[in-house]
Amino acid sequence: MNIPDKQKKILTLLADGEFHSGTNLADALSISRSAVWKQINGLADLGLAHSAVSGKGYRLDKSLELLLASKINEAVSEQAGALISSIEIHDQIDSTNSYLVERAQQNAPSGTVCFAEHQTAGKGRRGRQWISPYGSNIYLSILWRFQQGPAAISGLSLAIGVAVIRALKQHQIHDIGLKWPNDIYSQGKKLGGILVEVSGETDGPCSAVIGLGLNLFVPKNQAHSINQAWTDLSKITGQSRLFRNKLAGTLLSYLLPIIDEYEGVGIKAHLDEWRDYDCLNGKSATLFIGQQRFDGHVRGVDDNGMLLIESQDGSMQTFASGEVSFNS
Repeated sequence: MNIPDKQKKILTLLADGEFHSGTNLADALSISRSAVWKQINGLADLGLAHSAVSGKGYRLDKSLELLLASKINEAVSEQAGALISSIEIHDQIDSTNSYLVERAQQNAPSGTVCFAEHQTAGKGRRGRQWISPYGSNIYLSILWRFQQGPAAISGLSLAIGVAVIRALKQHQIHDIGLKWPNDIYSQGKKLGGILVEVSGETDGPCSAVIGLGLNLFVPKNQAHSINQAWTDLSKITGQSRLFRNKLAGTLLSYLLPIIDEYEGVGIKAHLDEWRDYDCLNGKSATLFIGQQRFDGHVRGVDDNGMLLIESQDGSMQTFASGEVSFNS
């Protein structure tokens, strides 16, 4: 879904973060200055803050790099590019995952890739909303079709985490870890999340929508609604300007080959590397499954990617799912 054409044009003009006079904006869009004011005030609905200064005009509080398929493709490796069926970039969408789940039901092929500039109902784990301000972060989903059923792709989210770490390292972004089962962390704070939604036959063909939300820059006016410790790449790197298209292409370059080969190699091919990035191992933690809670010390993951927790009595318990909180 696209935002109104005039609003998109204003965003494109303001994306440089510089001041633009109301007169110049009105002339560029062939509308009145009052219409410009109305359009710019509507940017708050997209999570974008702006400034208006008499004699200077309007500017966004932070410059934007809007996503372009051509620029993303420039950063995609040849191997990954051969696995892409199509790349869609939506100005605004409820959720990239929800959209591709629907497209899967309409027989969309493997390698269908969806990005969004803004999500109105971004999906986190356990039904939580993923805060999704316009043009600030990475909201990405990939549709892939597997032949051997959901059991054959058990642990896929862990392998996806490994791919994300590889992509970030390619951009010289370090001090990143993985929190079982689906989170990307840095210094005890959440940087991103992975959501894999699977549908299809128990022992036959199935489709998976692999979603990734990655914080590049979270505006202050959006952060107040996040109910957990969080961070973004601008804080980690100290750089206010991050190259979204290049990072998006790099992520696809690492994600797609892992997804493509996964049925053949499974989680075991990635476990050693995942364990290197494990930021839970050895920590005191509480695992929640519904209303149940389990306290103990995390002892890593087993060879199937399931969480190991040592209870106070020394017994070891294995968990395939759950929500973990820990003391950093």
